[in-house]
Amino acid sequence: MNIVQTLANRNLISPPKWLPNSVMYLTIMGSEAYGVSSNDSDRDVYGFCVPPREVVFPHLTGEILGFGKQVKRFSQWQEHHIHYQDDDAGKGRDYDLTVYSIVKYFQLCMDNNPNMIDSLFTPPRCHLTITQVGQMVYENRRLFLHKGCWHKFKGYAYAQLHKMDNKNPVGKRKELVEEFGYDVKFAYHLVRLLLEVEQILAEGDLDLERPREQLKAIRRGEWTEGQIRGFFHQKETELEKLYNDSTLPWTADEGPIKELLLECLNICYGEVTLKQPGRFEKAVREIQEIVGRI
Repeated sequence: MNIVQTLANRNLISPPKWLPNSVMYLTIMGSEAYGVSSNDSDRDVYGFCVPPREVVFPHLTGEILGFGKQVKRFSQWQEHHIHYQDDDAGKGRDYDLTVYSIVKYFQLCMDNNPNMIDSLFTPPRCHLTITQVGQMVYENRRLFLHKGCWHKFKGYAYAQLHKMDNKNPVGKRKELVEEFGYDVKFAYHLVRLLLEVEQILAEGDLDLERPREQLKAIRRGEWTEGQIRGFFHQKETELEKLYNDSTLPWTADEGPIKELLLECLNICYGEVTLKQPGRFEKAVREIQEIVGRI
């Protein structure tokens, strides 16, 4: 029984009725996934489900897109701060849960959203639930990587840098600033994002735990704020060059990813047949990609 089923059975969460039994992949995120020790008991869990067939293909119920009553599309479900007292050997634990439709999950991963990429590359010890479909996606996780990751990860890193500039932190953030002179949590995420995207561009792969000793040192306050900012600016220059030299494709190769998605849906629904683009459509898409690179 997965954690979503467990919490639903105890009436601690209220997901769509079909969702608990449709979960294909659930993984622990955050400091546990990065191999960074933490005293926090909260556990972030991400994953994806395969909704009922008519949710993914609403035309099967007679719905015509743009005409008449439109059914609300399911894309994701989330609930936060769910306290499960029986967890962690009776000590209790708070859960933050986010479960995506497999379709949206694939799209976000194909866009190289940093949170989604992290969820795809968590170490096996973090996998709370992994079905045949989940295992298939995990084994093909490198399919989703492309050079566009640099722009996404850089944007997220800049966001962490701006958050470090907050002059009026509150709560635990204020405590961090008072203890270390700056917010070491934002700093460690900034460094983490840059080291992750460096791995992706250089190797076409990602080991979330590799930089754990550096990240632990930052969280202990062993780096000054000046060192963090200096690291950011130096690494940004290095990564711009690596971006151009990387052997990764410039954009996502949609064809194989779509085939993987259909294979997953076939396992859950039976045979799914979609019209594939013809030679003309493929040629146009290839030309667009070339123009985009130029």
